[in-house]
Amino acid sequence: MAISLYGATVPSYRQTLGAVAGLLRTAQSYCADKGIAPEDILQARLAADMFPFAYQVKSTAVHSIGAIEGVRKGAFSPDTTPPPDSFAALEQRIASTLEALRALEPGEIDGLLGRDMLFIAGQRKLAFTAEDFLLSFSLPNFYFHATTAYDILRWKGAPLAKRDFLGQLRLKP
Repeated sequence: MAISLYGATVPSYRQTLGAVAGLLRTAQSYCADKGIAPEDILQARLAADMFPFAYQVKSTAVHSIGAIEGVRKGAFSPDTTPPPDSFAALEQRIASTLEALRALEPGEIDGLLGRDMLFIAGQRKLAFTAEDFLLSFSLPNFYFHATTAYDILRWKGAPLAKRDFLGQLRLKP
């Protein structure tokens, strides 16, 4: 069975972003229940040289719908804008990303196969095909940032289990 580019990316983006939305709800509840300032979670990092929780969440949007938008344009550059600074703003970012992903048509995404794509970071330019960019660069980055957000919350003591990371499974009807 052949798999489409849409099938290899968009459903996984949606599943994991649904889980990220759940992580945000858990983080808010955890802060409220334990009397933790939201900034203590939003700015938490696993290591000093890593980006904080808010950046990790923002980056799941960047490496999903942002990656699709980059492929449409033929170029993608890292998003250097500051991440949202509240749980509400992060929730909105994830909700709008999910909405944009739901609006995508499989035929459009599958139609991107073979297109030239550049990753541009400063003077560095990496040439990809659309599918290689999405599958070998953006999708791994997407999962990295989702995993790091989950790990930060676990490290801070939030009550999470593996199921919270997996999100809504796509079960056989």
